[in-house]
Amino acid sequence: MEMTIPVLILAIPLFMFLFLGLLGMKMSHKLAGTLGTLGMGTILVLSYYTAFQYFFSGAPEFINAAGERLQYLVFDQTWLQFTEKLVIKVGFFLDPISAMMLVVITTISFMVHLYSMGYMRDHHGVYEHGFQRFYAFLSLFSFSMLGLVVAPNIFQTYIFWELVGASSYLLIGFYYTKPSAVSASKKAFIVTRFADLGFLIGILVLSYYGGTFNFAELTSAPVEGLAGVSQVSLGTAEGIKAMFTNSAAPVFMGASVLTWALVLIFMGCMGKSAMMPLHIWLPDAMEGPTPVSALIHAATMVVAGVYLVARLFPLYLMETAALDIITVVGALTAFYAAMVACVQVDIKRVLAFSTISQIAFMMVSLGVARPEFHEGLGYMASMFHLFTHAMFKALLFLGAGALIHAIGSNDYTAMHGLRKYMPITHWTFLIGCLAIAGIIPFSGFFSKDEILSSCLGYSWVAYLWMSLVAGMTAFYMFRLYYLIFWWKEHETPEGHHAPHDQPWTMSLPLIFLAAVSCVAGFIPFGELVSWNGHPYDFMAHFDWSVAAVSLCVAVAAIVLATVMYRKENPLPSKMRNALPALWTWCYHRFYWDELYMFITHSIIFRSVCRPLAWFDRHIIDGTMDAFATVTNKVSEAIKPLQSGQIQMYVWYYLIGALALGVVTILCLL
Repeated sequence: MEMTIPVLILAIPLFMFLFLGLLGMKMSHKLAGTLGTLGMGTILVLSYYTAFQYFFSGAPEFINAAGERLQYLVFDQTWLQFTEKLVIKVGFFLDPISAMMLVVITTISFMVHLYSMGYMRDHHGVYEHGFQRFYAFLSLFSFSMLGLVVAPNIFQTYIFWELVGASSYLLIGFYYTKPSAVSASKKAFIVTRFADLGFLIGILVLSYYGGTFNFAELTSAPVEGLAGVSQVSLGTAEGIKAMFTNSAAPVFMGASVLTWALVLIFMGCMGKSAMMPLHIWLPDAMEGPTPVSALIHAATMVVAGVYLVARLFPLYLMETAALDIITVVGALTAFYAAMVACVQVDIKRVLAFSTISQIAFMMVSLGVARPEFHEGLGYMASMFHLFTHAMFKALLFLGAGALIHAIGSNDYTAMHGLRKYMPITHWTFLIGCLAIAGIIPFSGFFSKDEILSSCLGYSWVAYLWMSLVAGMTAFYMFRLYYLIFWWKEHETPEGHHAPHDQPWTMSLPLIFLAAVSCVAGFIPFGELVSWNGHPYDFMAHFDWSVAAVSLCVAVAAIVLATVMYRKENPLPSKMRNALPALWTWCYHRFYWDELYMFITHSIIFRSVCRPLAWFDRHIIDGTMDAFATVTNKVSEAIKPLQSGQIQMYVWYYLIGALALGVVTILCLL
């Protein structure tokens, strides 16, 4: 593959960020938005072409005679060199998951760019203040995510990982005059920085004992490629295994250094993908514009953690204790987020907790993946669900944005009965709900049931647990659907226009994503993406018994939601009154924010920071002040010695000479 196209995929969004950031305010809003959208559209075409070439061209640099799909290093330039082996390079790396992520990121980003042309202006056609800045930030975020997924080494991943954090901070806090948005952006930035500290330590440990940053060397045995281009067969991991086995790698608290490195790297993934207990930033991040929620918190930024675990999956297979930790954290997070989503009033926060739960689904799927069960079905299922979830969750967020744009509120109590007023939004939102609930033939049915099958191969407990979460997902999504579009007739406030569907720039992305959500499940995903590069016919291994059970669970949950929320009735209030404590805990997110506030304010600030501040002010500063006071007093005392009177200088000289003579005589005696 020629190097021009991959370079353009990274260069265009960076150029658009600089161009719109520096010159955007000198052009009209419409021109800035059009240029940003056209730039993203160009990247979309180039990314689709690159992915098509990789998956379907059959070129020998992409697939060998055995049918194995190969990793391909398009370019790799040295940036920093510490030792002969420890070198940081910047490049463009293609393999099944990076090619898939190119499609996901550019598709969602282009839809968000187009959608924002309508969303970021009011009903009178007045654009939001800072519209050009918004498009510059979108381009920066797209550049950061693209650089992250095509990174050939873990250090380049870390660099773009931090750029993703910085650009998400800018987008979440776009409404910088709104205190809640500013607080949410700071919260997201600070929480993920703590997680990224563990990520950085894990990188350093892994690279120190492994002797390399490169993913190809960390996860597989190198094979010489054509014309000196590195070409790697996926999944052997023999090279790195030998490095760790032959080195005198220490053991700490009963765990190997590789286990610790992988767990620390997963800590960074927990922060970025909002896993418990580092999930608290994601719901508050809904303070940003809704297109930002669709871009960052549905399809791209939050799946970066899942992507990184998948990227290092051969290493995780060497230390299954780390995979067990991922499984437990993911299972607990999925259940917790589903419970909280069942009682939320803000429609964007329902979708936020739904995102947390679905990302946890992907983590669990990676955690239970084992080569001995259907050739690592969980890996393929996780990546498949990442792809399908990106489409229908972006659809749901953009649908929520259309509702908010029409009603002017995030609260579902201001909506109700909107199916008659907003038919396009209604039908596309319904398709998104059916997809995430796992109803056949929508895309979520296929990817979710592959995850449940992989859980069944791991243990019955995991299967039953995740089946319960899947049922809860169907329930809270159709609760949301009925409360928005049914429940009772909509009452338009006096002096307001009746709600209606949005302009084509907002409706077209909804229709496109809805169409993808209808057909994406039929993509032969296993033939394109698998952990070891071998084509995997998942339909041949499709467990229809598991699918039938999960479908029955989903239908039962939807029926329950229909009975409770299709028409206004006292059942929800009765259920709330029957379990008031549980409802309160779920509504308040199990008081995680209050717990963090208690730990930070009452323990860290009061018990640690205040004593340190007192020590700093009174001991450190007091000591320095004492030195200054003594110096001032001594200088005041000796100031008369410099009176300017020659007679006094002569007396000082004579007294000094006599004193020196006396000292000399005494020394001689």
